[in-house]
Amino acid sequence: MVNFQIKVDSDIPVSNQLFNQIRFAIASRQFPPGHRLPSTRQLAMQTGLHRNTISKVYRQLEESGLVEAQAGSGIYVKVQGHEGGSQLSSPTYEKYPSANNIVKRSLDELLSQGCSLNEAREMFLVEIDWRLRCSARVLVTAPLNDIGIGQLMAQELEQALHISVQLVPIEELGEIIDQASSGTVVTSRYFIGQAEEIAAPKSVRVIPIDIYDYAQEFQLINDLPKGSYFGIVSLSSGLLRAAEVIIHSVRGNDVIVMTAQLTDTYKINAMVQAARTIICDKASFATVKATLQKNREEVIRPPQIICCENYIGTESIHLLKRELGLV
Repeated sequence: MVNFQIKVDSDIPVSNQLFNQIRFAIASRQFPPGHRLPSTRQLAMQTGLHRNTISKVYRQLEESGLVEAQAGSGIYVKVQGHEGGSQLSSPTYEKYPSANNIVKRSLDELLSQGCSLNEAREMFLVEIDWRLRCSARVLVTAPLNDIGIGQLMAQELEQALHISVQLVPIEELGEIIDQASSGTVVTSRYFIGQAEEIAAPKSVRVIPIDIYDYAQEFQLINDLPKGSYFGIVSLSSGLLRAAEVIIHSVRGNDVIVMTAQLTDTYKINAMVQAARTIICDKASFATVKATLQKNREEVIRPPQIICCENYIGTESIHLLKRELGLV
């Protein structure tokens, strides 16, 4: 069970702290698709928050498209279309021993609904052709006010998939989709609700990706001495805001968190002179190193600089390759 920590004496509302921590747990797959969230009673006992506050947070998560309520059962992490079961990318039964039964069951179901064999064949071919066309055009989307996270995702996906991807602000997604008949939209679970609302009516496939869980980095933060200055540098303003809230929930005022986007030269200069440890994304690493080198004579004790090699979880990359037919 994920250990949520809340600072009730913080300036940040407790509901905001809990919302950010749960959303991170979902986005990093600590709460995977289909996972049942703790009951309001369980979470109230763990965090000390009132159950009404927790219910409010769960409603926010549901409105964001991250979770769904199942009557009489509880709140579950929403399962997106491709996550409900495995998909075959080849009919070679020797390579996929269970493929024969899967195909037979699907065909039997179609026939039982009155389809002819020719109609069933056409349906399979249309679906396969559609997926192939979707895979030929991959759109990465993120909100315009945090396009930096989109840049991180696009860079990582191009390197991992060895294909070109197009970065599209989510505010322009509908217009871009209208210009082509097919494509696959990829985004973090943070933005899946917005992306689906735009793409689903246009019959465009949307695939969520899970982010890296930052377990090692959080352990390092937990081990920092009280009063330490801790720096975070990223392309993404949203990532910085979420990280600051979550770290504050864990350490409170024991650790002074400094954040800077890659373009914030002044803040990065101050950070290398004051911080004990700096964590940055791959896109920011060279700039942080260069800034430290430039200020070397003014720095009494150089900070430890740690580069997070990826934002997207490794397993999520593998699943995406399979969905795009790249495996």
